[in-house]
Amino acid sequence: MAKSTSANLGFEEKLWATADKMRNNMDPSEYKHVILGLIFLKYISDSFEELHEKLKSDKLSDPEDKDEYSAENVFWVPQLARWNFLLDNAKKPEIGKLIDDAMVAIEKENPSLKGVLPKDYARPNLDKQRLGEIIDLIGTIGLGDKESRSKDVLGRTYEYFIGRFASAEGKGGGEFYTPSSVVKLLVKMIEPYKGRVYDPCCGSGGMFVQSENFVDEHGGRTGDIAIYGQESNNTTWRLCKMNLAIRGIEANIKYGNSFTNDQLPDLKVDFVLANPPFNDSDWSGETLREDVRWKFGTPPTGNANYAWIQHFVHHLSPSGIAGFVMANGALSSNTSGEGKIRETMIKAGLVDCIIALPDKLFYTTQIPATLWFVSRDRHNHKFRDRHDEILFIDARKLGKLIDRRHRELTVEELQRVSETYHNWRNKTGKYEDLKGFCKAAKIVEVEKNGFVLTPGRYVGTDFVMEDDEVFEAKMARLTKKLSEQFKQSKELEQKIKESLKKVGFEI
Repeated sequence: MAKSTSANLGFEEKLWATADKMRNNMDPSEYKHVILGLIFLKYISDSFEELHEKLKSDKLSDPEDKDEYSAENVFWVPQLARWNFLLDNAKKPEIGKLIDDAMVAIEKENPSLKGVLPKDYARPNLDKQRLGEIIDLIGTIGLGDKESRSKDVLGRTYEYFIGRFASAEGKGGGEFYTPSSVVKLLVKMIEPYKGRVYDPCCGSGGMFVQSENFVDEHGGRTGDIAIYGQESNNTTWRLCKMNLAIRGIEANIKYGNSFTNDQLPDLKVDFVLANPPFNDSDWSGETLREDVRWKFGTPPTGNANYAWIQHFVHHLSPSGIAGFVMANGALSSNTSGEGKIRETMIKAGLVDCIIALPDKLFYTTQIPATLWFVSRDRHNHKFRDRHDEILFIDARKLGKLIDRRHRELTVEELQRVSETYHNWRNKTGKYEDLKGFCKAAKIVEVEKNGFVLTPGRYVGTDFVMEDDEVFEAKMARLTKKLSEQFKQSKELEQKIKESLKKVGFEI
């Protein structure tokens, strides 16, 4: 079992190792759809076969009647797409085409999956012998039967593979995956029991899955939350649709760019959960200078951080709350008016809580990250009046290393951080500042600190990674120092040349 996952089923590492041999020269971003598509196919085939056997034993039922399956919320799987058929043909050279045909047939019979499933298994650069081996191995794993569903085998396998692909892809993997411990913390903080949940950069749908899990764990009904999302990357959008379909989660997931083509412009939600791309410079900001969403100031064209934040706020209902991941630079940056936007939002009483995260949580970036919680009503809606305060939590010392490069927040740590927030926010909560960990700072104090939101400034810390120097000031200082070092380098180079020339070696 690999350490880089929170799943613990026993077969994932073997499946990953076998599958990885097939990759050859394929990019992981393409390769993940090959594997996850097969896992999806096995899952819906298992679910279908289980009900198929049950219907065969019932004299009043027709096991080949599609309506029998839709009544049980089970995908209808045509004969040529059933796993046993593919397993019987796994060693044939044409297995790639047979899988493609199976995907096409499933989409045809199930409109909700139209345009979602991968259909390029017949490609020449896909090793068909390895493909057959993968089918054999996946065939030994129960995914869609009742017992496996109760253990969420498929969901946990998906999470494992999505995480491994994110790690393998490096930088690009962050487009579709947020580490599960980060998602769990966001969800535990805002507690989406009931209402509309929205993620405008939803990747593979992890925020939605965890929201449903949260409702289940707390005895609620998953039908009490309505899910809305948008994703700009087509292959990632397809991955999200599959990830939600396998769990039976109904959602309205749109394809398109949330900035230039907001598919849900009038949507107002109770909860926003998101992990937008960090410091995105290519967001078409120059075409959106007068956009209605920029109520607190027009974001700079060279960085989308404050465009995302204002997009989230724009879609919140009057009592809505947003929890999202953001690069640390947004806490203190004054570039192109960002400082003024932050100041305006703070004065408007929107910023509820800021959490500094430990390093090595993310598979795909070393950029330090923070969790922001922004609320439209901090006066007395459900919770106590806290409109003149911001809670700062410094969680950088938390987290357990699961390998040399990756860290996870433990269950106990997730509980500690979320309880700290809830004790501060709730009317009956017993909250106290704890030096080095948490501080409820008045807006007046934040103003004295130049509206910089770096938690370390407020909680008091001796943490060695502390660095809340304003980005522009730091860059000005470092570039000046670099210029001086370049000058010294040239002077030293000239002295060396002169010394060599004196002993007869001219350069």
